[in-house]
Amino acid sequence: MSTGCTTGALPFQGAAGHEVVARFYGGTLTSDGGAVLLRAVDRATNLLGQFAACFTDHRDPTRVTHSVAALVRQRVYGLALGYEDLNDHDAIRHDPLMAVLAESADLAAPGAGKSTLNRLELTGATVGTDARYKKITVDHDAVDRLFVDVFVQAHPTPPTAIILDLDATDDPIHGAQEGRFFHGYYGHYCYLPLYIVGGEHLLCARLRPSDRDASAGALEEVPRIVAQLRAVWPEMAITLRTDSGFCRDALMTWCETHAVDYVFGLAKNARLIALITDELAEAATADGDGTSNPRFVVTSRAIADVDARTLYEAVYCARGEMENRIKEQPLMLFADRTSAAKLRANQLRLYFSSVAYLLLAALRRLGLAGTALAKAQCTTIRLTLLKIGARIRVTVRKVWLALASGCPHAALFAQVHADRQRW
Repeated sequence: MSTGCTTGALPFQGAAGHEVVARFYGGTLTSDGGAVLLRAVDRATNLLGQFAACFTDHRDPTRVTHSVAALVRQRVYGLALGYEDLNDHDAIRHDPLMAVLAESADLAAPGAGKSTLNRLELTGATVGTDARYKKITVDHDAVDRLFVDVFVQAHPTPPTAIILDLDATDDPIHGAQEGRFFHGYYGHYCYLPLYIVGGEHLLCARLRPSDRDASAGALEEVPRIVAQLRAVWPEMAITLRTDSGFCRDALMTWCETHAVDYVFGLAKNARLIALITDELAEAATADGDGTSNPRFVVTSRAIADVDARTLYEAVYCARGEMENRIKEQPLMLFADRTSAAKLRANQLRLYFSSVAYLLLAALRRLGLAGTALAKAQCTTIRLTLLKIGARIRVTVRKVWLALASGCPHAALFAQVHADRQRW
């Protein structure tokens, strides 16, 4: 049975001869005081402004409270700060700092709630004349181009060569979403998104049904990305790197006819095993227990350029770092929250998570180079630099953030702030 509690003094066990008493009278506080660093990164890169430009607003401008740019910013910042679901925004919309991050015209007004943001995500490809609520469309092609544009913008000095890593992963789903299929390898119903990564940069995040080959769509995405890169850097050498799930003749043929190198894993089979019987026997003798696990790699690179061991250990195995980028998406930025009924809406949710990753990656690249967090994952950056308690006070001319005095990473925060001029 509930009791009629008040929000007055809340006593707890004492400590060191002192009473411990809590009370909800701290004023306007936020747990995300460090997010102003993310805003500084966005100001330097205009990432969220470019992303917002991919949307078209069909609403009556005289009746709009939250602009598309504000909605997009609120959604992306929410993911970057660890607020995984739209329901969370019914609470954080009242945080004055969220109004600052969203670039709201009125810092005293609450941000968008879950219903408004939900309409942003559920609008179809076109807006019909009878549409009443869902009137904001997104151009998926424009978002795809943006990911590559962001990669180019991050390299003021053109690279001489890049490696593009391709991989697929499972995105478990638990409802009757469009495109729902059972995947025998993963053992559950899921989507099968395709990721293409260049170093730490995400260049493609394509949501796909799981009733297809892992390489499905690669022959559409790779030419698009390569053409966009070569339009800016025509002389840059490009190599595709991926596992045996993408080792398909059509993709290799395209690479060979478009001056793109490839390093692909190749699934072992009896014919390949028969070619290395002597090597397997030698390895079994050296190992002692008689077991073997041969790996095969197929490449367009000449034997004179790289020996087999270097190709496998230094080139092919380095693709493992790309796995970390993929893991950051669902585990840290909630790319697996694909619970909308339509595949298009779930693709947009994947875009939001991907842009949140790009924003945190930009902070890592611009602000954390040379620090202990230079290679930190998104969650570590969030907990170290963004989740800082602060009191907020809005005056006529300023927004004052009184960051927690006991923050253990205050020196690093100040260092990143001081380096902003070189961004």
